Amino acid sequence: MSDQENVKAHNRRAWDKRVADGNRWTMPVSSEQIARAREGDWEVGLTPSPVPRDWFGNLTGTRVLGLASAGGQQGPILAAAGAVVTVFDLSPAQLAQDAALAEREGLTLTTVEGDMRDLSAFEDESFDLVFHPVANIYVEDVNPVWREAFRVLRPGGSLLSGFYNPVMCLFDDGQLDAGVCVLRYESPYSDMTSISAAERKEIEDSGDPLVFAHSLDDQIGGQIAAGFAITGFFESSRGRDFLPDRFIPTYIATRATKPS
Repeated sequence: MSDQENVKAHNRRAWDKRVADGNRWTMPVSSEQIARAREGDWEVGLTPSPVPRDWFGNLTGTRVLGLASAGGQQGPILAAAGAVVTVFDLSPAQLAQDAALAEREGLTLTTVEGDMRDLSAFEDESFDLVFHPVANIYVEDVNPVWREAFRVLRPGGSLLSGFYNPVMCLFDDGQLDAGVCVLRYESPYSDMTSISAAERKEIEDSGDPLVFAHSLDDQIGGQIAAGFAITGFFESSRGRDFLPDRFIPTYIATRATKPS
C-alpha cells in the first residue's frame, strides 16, 4: 500500500474513533438548531467563525456538496435551510451522524463515502455550491481537491473553503502547551516528513489523524490555478487560548467562484 493510501486508511480509522470518543467535531446539531434553520435563523462555519450569509445566496433548491464535512453539523443545517444537500466524507462513522440526524429530523440529505481528492462519484457541473470546512489538512496534496471541486460545480457556482494558516504548524507543540512559541518546523508542515519516524508512530498509535499544513501557494494559488476566481476572504481564530492566535489569526476562509 502506498504512503498516500496508508494515510487515507489511517485517517478514516482516526475519524471513526473520534466519533466513538465523542469528539466535538463529530457531535450533530440539536433539534432546536434544525427548527431555527427551517425558519431562516442559521449559521455554519468553515472555520471557528460563522460564514457571511451573503456567501450563500438563496439556498432554496441549491444543490450543495458538503465536501469532507460529515459529522451532522453543517450539512443538516443547510438542508433545513432549503438546500438539496449531499455530504461526502471519508469516515463511515461521521457520515452515519448525518444520516441519523436527517432521519430523526425528517431532512432530505444524501451521504456518500469517498476521498475528497476523487469526486468521480459525481458528474461534471452537478452542484451549485461546494462547502468545504477545515479538512484538507488530512491530505498530502490539496491541489486535486480544488480541481475536482471546480469540475463538479456549475459555471457561476461557488466553492467555500476553510483551512489552516500554515503558521499554525510552525511551533513546537510541547512548548506551546507550556505557553511559549518556539519555532520548530518549516512550512509547509507534514506529519510524513517534518517529524521523526518515532514521533509519527506515536501519532499513529494514539489514533489521532495525520495532518498536513499546506502552503498558501497551494491553498489560495491552487484554487486560482484550478480555474477559480477568489471572490471572498476572511481570517479567524480559535481564541486566545491557542497561543499563536494572540499574534496572528490561524484560520482562513475563502469564497471562490467558477466563471460563468
